[in-house]
Amino acid sequence: MTEQKIPLAGVIGTPVAHSKSPQLHRHWLNTHGITGYYIPMDVSTDDFETVLRTLPKAGFVGVNVTVPHKETALALADLATDRATLIGAANTLIFRKDGKIHADNTDGYGFIENLKQSGLAWNPASGPAAVLGAGGAARAVVASLLDAGVPEILISNRTRVRAESLQSDFGKRLKIYDWVQAGNMLEDATTVINTTSLGMLGRPPLRVPLDGLRKGAVVTDLVYAPLKTRFLEVAEEMGCHTVDGLGMLLHQAVPGFERWFGTRPEVDSAARAAALR
Repeated sequence: MTEQKIPLAGVIGTPVAHSKSPQLHRHWLNTHGITGYYIPMDVSTDDFETVLRTLPKAGFVGVNVTVPHKETALALADLATDRATLIGAANTLIFRKDGKIHADNTDGYGFIENLKQSGLAWNPASGPAAVLGAGGAARAVVASLLDAGVPEILISNRTRVRAESLQSDFGKRLKIYDWVQAGNMLEDATTVINTTSLGMLGRPPLRVPLDGLRKGAVVTDLVYAPLKTRFLEVAEEMGCHTVDGLGMLLHQAVPGFERWFGTRPEVDSAARAAALR
């Protein structure tokens, strides 16, 4: 009798030591009694393609991809979901039995599920959403907001040309504000999202004036270290409903785990505690 290969998955990026994904997946593997492993891999840009093409031969069933490899991962894939193609980046790869690499982007899914699970009665149709930043994470957020039925997206980025690129890709429901005017777009927004890394531990603070935030608006930050950023603290003080960024990390991991290991895991208090360990 031939023994089954132990399925391996992991996360590829550089740097990657800070990633909370390994402890989250380890928790799910243990919870479901699955013999498998999830491994962090710090891989340089120069080595990314070589490593990626070698992994299936080593028993890997798929990987998560993080900064700075998400766009390259999509370009190297043989097949891609519509949402990965629209966003222009992949964060989840499935290594198929026929040898093909299948790319997906679950960041937007994770973002929306985090809002839904927050306990707030979030209504995407209630008014415009304001998005700070125009990088890869912003692309995933914008795609998911439009899909959820947000009527208009107000967007601001430190370099305006990146915001213009989003507008040309996603259409006229996006309205651009210059970065110096970013505070002004908050006045109309019922949902406000920081997709930048500003306010993260070790990064500069987010200096956008927040006095325009509407009481009752839903405010979320994709930064989860610290868990409660200054952005969320101020929003709370102003009577907004706040949602931290950890839930997005947890929810975006669900589809990949299910595809790789054959079981759909739960995002619950135990999963959250495992990620924060």
